[in-house]
Amino acid sequence: MPIRTFEEMRAHVAGRPPVAVAVAGGDEPNVMASIVAALEGGLIASAAISGNPQAILANVPDALRERIRTLPADTPAAAAAAAVAEVRAGRAGLLIKGGVDSTSYLRAVLDHTSGIRGEGVLSNLTLAEMPSLPRLIGATDNGILPLPTLEQKRAILRNAAPLFRSLGLAQTRVAAIAATEKISDKQPATVDAAALTKESREGAFPGMIVDGPFGYDVAISPEAAKTKGFADSPVAGQADLILFPNIESANATAKAWKFHGQAKTGSVILGAAAPMLLNSRSDGVERRILGMVIALCILSDRERA
Repeated sequence: MPIRTFEEMRAHVAGRPPVAVAVAGGDEPNVMASIVAALEGGLIASAAISGNPQAILANVPDALRERIRTLPADTPAAAAAAAVAEVRAGRAGLLIKGGVDSTSYLRAVLDHTSGIRGEGVLSNLTLAEMPSLPRLIGATDNGILPLPTLEQKRAILRNAAPLFRSLGLAQTRVAAIAATEKISDKQPATVDAAALTKESREGAFPGMIVDGPFGYDVAISPEAAKTKGFADSPVAGQADLILFPNIESANATAKAWKFHGQAKTGSVILGAAAPMLLNSRSDGVERRILGMVIALCILSDRERA
């Protein structure tokens, strides 16, 4: 049966061995609260955390200190590099952004000699559980690529495939979003969506069905899909993943889910040698924990491959 909620996701990963993580910048209490909760909840086995050792350990209960290893670092760049080095050396299977800025974090990841970049592109995916939908729904890319090209959109879809496969979906329904369902050279997003749809029908994205261009309403509402003449689409009205044409629309939609849709959300960066978390500073402990759960699902899929 497909996984439809975060609770089901947590049950799914409960049987796998906890992962060792590396945290870039653990000087902030909110970051450490999520690490402590993950340790206590059995999601992670241990954590290597860069930053000020005294500040880090001040937020760790005595009973958990033996599972924490500090990596002294005086600057955000040094903290990011130290955490990335843990993943590169195989000592950690998940990289987490802590109290460092995003630029330093991503620069360390993408470094040609010491980073953990993959062969394609990095892309961010937010997964949401909302009262208004009977399934989990994803949005991508809402954090890395400002205006993805057609080739980058192909890579974004390939990045996302393992996550949805781990959720038990035989075919992930992907809606390629645009402002209209009509294909027009004046709106490149519609042209890209049509190209991806054609490629999907030819088998370019195993485990996925891509269709579009669709407006957001057609992607998620069966009624809108029927009204606009897309009742026969295998994706319209029932999308599992929404592929956005630019970072602004994706980012705004994912945040609307959080703040207006009463959504539980978690986010993960895909495309590196290991899953990565790039939490916003406004994210509380729950969203950080849900990001870890998503990452564990991806790791479970890798282990089965």
